[in-house]
Amino acid sequence: MAQAVDASKNLPSDPRNREVVFPAKRDPQVGNLETPINSSPFTKWFINNLPAYRQGITPFRRGLEIGMAHGYWLFGPFAKLGPLRNTVNANLAGLLSTIGLVVILSAALSLYANSNPPQPVASVTVPNTPDAFQSKEGWSNFGSAFLIGAIGGAVTAYFLTTNLGFIQGLFG
Repeated sequence: MAQAVDASKNLPSDPRNREVVFPAKRDPQVGNLETPINSSPFTKWFINNLPAYRQGITPFRRGLEIGMAHGYWLFGPFAKLGPLRNTVNANLAGLLSTIGLVVILSAALSLYANSNPPQPVASVTVPNTPDAFQSKEGWSNFGSAFLIGAIGGAVTAYFLTTNLGFIQGLFG
């Protein structure tokens, strides 16, 4: 059985790809492809339930949720993999490093919000973009809540890591 060859690139074209990969909304001008991964119902459900895309919540709450997650998870690499990882003050250094990065990220969010960002584009996965990212006020509320949430998440991770022995003693 001879394999078809794409004349424009001299590459074999697999006819099976045409069964599962399509242009978005069947329009090749969109510039996006629907694949079994990015257009599956599970993926659409998962992405649409992330705080950035969930319908019906305020920009402040979006920023708070995203900030808490980022602050909590950024603490670990700084505390446990940083240059002070084997010292007594490793957790404090991780907390201060996380707060420093969060301040830089919040400044970047503020700069982006004031740069007149383009309107969000609906994609295959997220058909309804929230209204929170369509105004400077929404971006500003998101950025300030991100700062508050990220610092709170980092302090929570610091508290849990520093008092891990005590917490294990309570449940063990």
